[in-house]
Amino acid sequence: MGTIETIQGQKKLTAEENRVISFFKDATPFDWEDWQWQIQNTIRTRDIIEKLVDLTEDERQGIDGCGKKLSMAITPYFASLIDPKDPTCPIRLQSVPQKFELETSNGEMTDPLEEDRCSPVPGLVHRYPDRVLFLVSEMCAMYCRHCTRSRMVGKRTRKLNRENYEAAFDYIRSNKKIRDVLISGGDPLILQDEDLEYILKSVRSISHVEFVRIGSRIPVTLPQRITFDLVKLLKKYSPWMSIHFNHPKEITKRVKFACELLADNGIPLGSQTVLLKGINDKPSVMKKLMHELLKIRVRPYYIYQCDPIAGSKHFRTTVATGINIMEKLYGFTSGYAVPTFVIDCPGGGGKVPINIETVVEKKDGTYTLRNYAGKHYTYQDPK
Repeated sequence: MGTIETIQGQKKLTAEENRVISFFKDATPFDWEDWQWQIQNTIRTRDIIEKLVDLTEDERQGIDGCGKKLSMAITPYFASLIDPKDPTCPIRLQSVPQKFELETSNGEMTDPLEEDRCSPVPGLVHRYPDRVLFLVSEMCAMYCRHCTRSRMVGKRTRKLNRENYEAAFDYIRSNKKIRDVLISGGDPLILQDEDLEYILKSVRSISHVEFVRIGSRIPVTLPQRITFDLVKLLKKYSPWMSIHFNHPKEITKRVKFACELLADNGIPLGSQTVLLKGINDKPSVMKKLMHELLKIRVRPYYIYQCDPIAGSKHFRTTVATGINIMEKLYGFTSGYAVPTFVIDCPGGGGKVPINIETVVEKKDGTYTLRNYAGKHYTYQDPK
């Protein structure tokens, strides 16, 4: 069930959307608003994408070889955001493979976070004492080229199914320390409503689970999936939602409508952003993204240093780049717009916050502090 009839000003497609939909025979604006149509017409081959984008030689090589690592998948909606003439378009860089991802550099790994090592049953990662990561799908609407789970996404191994879900539920029931379940994938919102409800209902039925989250990029890459039926389902089980945003260009009128529909129905929204070279590694771009997120009631939560997955060198910045961005956010915008910069430690060490240096000196209970403008102030502990 789409939502086109309720979107003011969106009955007519944008020029960019019309450009893309014209390549699909007999498709209508109502098809465009049908998330199932978007999935069925996902762009997966070079012969389709090269009709929409003036491919570079690096992109041609990347597309031809990407099946060895992470195949290409771009929804028609997300493809409409790509600048066909600009190889540096931030949407294009995230979705169209390049030859660089076929190269493995020093320190890069297939599973840098060692999630598989921390998996007591298929699809469940238990790293922190009180919470688990529950991977319920191997599929996404769009395959991000920087994906940290490229080892599994799009592989269709069918390890993540109801039989294995039951093993995960049993594990969570058996460990009463688990109070927080993050449902992720792949992308859990790629599932049909009845499958998603089965998962949410089962997790919510476990008495010691207090907090349920959904990690998704679909509100960004396939906002048509956020239907009234889906929102009604989510409201019933009251999860929080962490949405993966990387660039201000992703926040379209259609995405705004999807996020407002979620927020209006009581679903708390947070964002998780991956720091990516040439995409969002300028303080001005990151600040713009954070401001645009707040405007659609999405609270900036994390900025991640890009994980050292195989073939990620062209995406990864220095840690100093991330610290500089945080310096330009702290004090220069509202606190709600300042996320936490973290490195998810290679080797399975978990997330470690990378803080800017604000304590200049600590001596005998007296702190010398540096504020956002570089001025020093003192604070003394009570005695």
